[in-house]
Amino acid sequence: MSRPDDSAPQNPVVDVRKAVVTLGSQRVLHSVDLEVRPGELVALLGANGSGKSTLLRTVVGALGLDSGSARLFGHDVSRHRAHQQLGYVPQHAAESGNIPATARETVATGLLGPRAWFPRARDLRVDALLSDVGLSGLADRPVTAMSGGQRQRVMIARALVRGPSFLVLDEPFSGVDIASRELIAGIFRRLHSRGTTILVVLHDLGELEDDITRAVVLDEGRVIHDGPPSQRPRLDPGHDHELRPVPALGQELDS
Repeated sequence: MSRPDDSAPQNPVVDVRKAVVTLGSQRVLHSVDLEVRPGELVALLGANGSGKSTLLRTVVGALGLDSGSARLFGHDVSRHRAHQQLGYVPQHAAESGNIPATARETVATGLLGPRAWFPRARDLRVDALLSDVGLSGLADRPVTAMSGGQRQRVMIARALVRGPSFLVLDEPFSGVDIASRELIAGIFRRLHSRGTTILVVLHDLGELEDDITRAVVLDEGRVIHDGPPSQRPRLDPGHDHELRPVPALGQELDS
């Protein structure tokens, strides 16, 4: 029996083609293409209002398309089957809710659904994930009594509790202190080293600068860069336009 060719190209995890999305009366995405292949750690970058979160919500099927297509693991994102290998941490997830559930209870909610989990298997899985994110000693603490960084790690554990092969996160470092940023970046590195595919919205590469496989930069709802992070354009973080490079001293008149 012949062995499969490991060098054969794999189908993309994410395959978005010519995506157009309108929110209210505003066109937010303009014919956007995005492909993420197995094992990549891809950063979505861009100024505020550039369409990053809209594209991410389109990828996970939370927003419909005006035109174009979006597929996960070969299935249309609107189909339940497309989400079976997906873990998702939306923007501000750690800040939402005021019910004093514990970290253990919150992570366990990620196992809700049609698949049966016996109590012992569920508890072991939840405790293992809390240990992985450095919160094993805080399993019984209410999430409302945790810091922003601890809450974010709880939400990451919740997204991982079913063992997804694809993790999607929207600004996981937002409002998180430096120590927690480093801990969260370490979680992503371990997942990536194990083969998990990651798509993450970031304001800047920060702690993940050396780990990003590819950077995709959006500006006013269009992809203006898809390639090496080191070659990405600089954007004004407060506005939706590219900054002109500042010429070096003595080169002002070279053009």
